[in-house]
Amino acid sequence: MGNLQTQPLILASSSIYRRDLLARLGLPFEAISPEVDERPLPNEGVDAMALRLAIAKAAVIAKLHPNAWVIGSDQAADLHGEAIGKPGNFDNALSQLQRMRGQTVHFHTAVCLMRADYSVAMNVTTEVRFRDLPDATLSNYLKLEQPYDCAGSAKCEGMGIALLESIRSDDPTALIGLPLITLSALLRDAGFEIPPSRNDLQ
Repeated sequence: MGNLQTQPLILASSSIYRRDLLARLGLPFEAISPEVDERPLPNEGVDAMALRLAIAKAAVIAKLHPNAWVIGSDQAADLHGEAIGKPGNFDNALSQLQRMRGQTVHFHTAVCLMRADYSVAMNVTTEVRFRDLPDATLSNYLKLEQPYDCAGSAKCEGMGIALLESIRSDDPTALIGLPLITLSALLRDAGFEIPPSRNDLQ
């Protein structure tokens, strides 16, 4: 396949959080938003949905750019088997946080690396325990940070960390939106050098 470091790398996402995370690896890439129906399938598990959507997002962009390596990712919060998505507004976010307070929520963050006839995908699960906090505290947080584009309505990399009692994960950036330990391994297995050599950066 030639020098992988010089081949296009595309992040199939419109998420600023995933763009910022991927930039940490030092590889040049562009981000393209895929058009994918993110509604769950009947009787589909939350972890299975995250994995399916990560693959679907990568596939959409890989079809349009067959010579590029494509990274797809998806995250879904799992509250006792029910998918908790992005709230979109204050009222939905408050309702989510009210339901999750005092509860353990599993965040499934799936990532897929795809190119032509190559595809590999993995799912990383993060266990998050939410504190049992009063409505006024939850409301104050939402008004200050406005995390309406985040599944589960709390940004662990921001003020939302104060809503949490504990986080358990083997891949700490997964909760923000992209599991970099897992992704680094997938990229290396595909032949990428991470960190890239100085020659690749020129």
